[in-house]
Amino acid sequence: MRSDRIPRLLIATVLAGTSLAGCSSGDSSGLNPNPGGGPPPSTTVPISDMGQGTYLGFSGGLYPNRSNTMPAQHANAGFARANSIVPLDTSGNPSPAGRIVLLSIGMSNTTQEFCSQSSDPPCNSWTFMGQAVADPAVNKTTLVIVNGARGGQTSSTWDSPGDANYDRIRDSRLVPAGLSEPQVQIAWVKVANAGPTMSLPAAQADANQLITQMADIVRALKARYPNLKQVFLSSRIYGGYATTTLNPEPYAYESGFAVKWLIQAQIDQMQNGGTVVDARAGDLNYDTVAPWLAWGPYLWADGANLRSDGLNWLPADMEADGTHPSQSGEQKVANQLMTFFKQSQHTRCWFVTGATCP
Repeated sequence: MRSDRIPRLLIATVLAGTSLAGCSSGDSSGLNPNPGGGPPPSTTVPISDMGQGTYLGFSGGLYPNRSNTMPAQHANAGFARANSIVPLDTSGNPSPAGRIVLLSIGMSNTTQEFCSQSSDPPCNSWTFMGQAVADPAVNKTTLVIVNGARGGQTSSTWDSPGDANYDRIRDSRLVPAGLSEPQVQIAWVKVANAGPTMSLPAAQADANQLITQMADIVRALKARYPNLKQVFLSSRIYGGYATTTLNPEPYAYESGFAVKWLIQAQIDQMQNGGTVVDARAGDLNYDTVAPWLAWGPYLWADGANLRSDGLNWLPADMEADGTHPSQSGEQKVANQLMTFFKQSQHTRCWFVTGATCP
């Protein structure tokens, strides 16, 4: 049992947030290295480590031109939005007594890594919210972290502003904490589809469908949260230990290309004077219908093989289904999130007390 938890009052008064789940738990056993078929995990390289290599003819790098650094124009647009994030009152007006809300959106893995498997606080101490509560550097004066993710909530349950998930977040997460939708200014989005059956390079591959779904999601977020400035996206963790067809390899790996291509679609559109470039994504103009998009932490690594930054995924980091993270897996993602939000030049000014953004 997971008994190391942050007290309920501390979550409520310092970082308002909850967890919603519906995930299984257990120890890793009976692991299948590749139940989803397609290229075996040993042929794949983390997108951030691909260099001049390719995957099925597709180039890597988190951002365009095989780079892990975002283009200057996009970076500058992100800096402008980071510096515009200020405490807002419940009507969305700037106020020294207001709040800045960081919201998570996603499925079971997302809620486990962000807060916990349970549907209510307290958050587990090793998760992102648990670590944020304990870290003295994190802004606890105006920043409120809210876990909107919930088990079983796949991409299609977030792709319209009228989806029930948004009413749930409003009614059970924001309002009880004295918060409102206009106060949500940042989101971390990590979504996936259950039971994908078609991999790249097919035109109907899950990765291509996921681009369209995530584009709909970020537009829905902007419609629902009018002051949303920044959305940081992450793709799946390693799925090569999966014992079910819920979301194994190569789909977990290929979801990284979906995030990459979504963000690139916005970059290309804005560099093209606002004209849509990628029909899969549609209109992602960050001056009108969408928030500014960027990578959060990239979480995939090739199983036990160390990524260039040292990240890997061991069988012990997974639950019995080889898909959901165990406590150690949840902590790995939480560590990545904490490092990202504390160090990124696009987040530290609102996440870390006294820090600034360019």
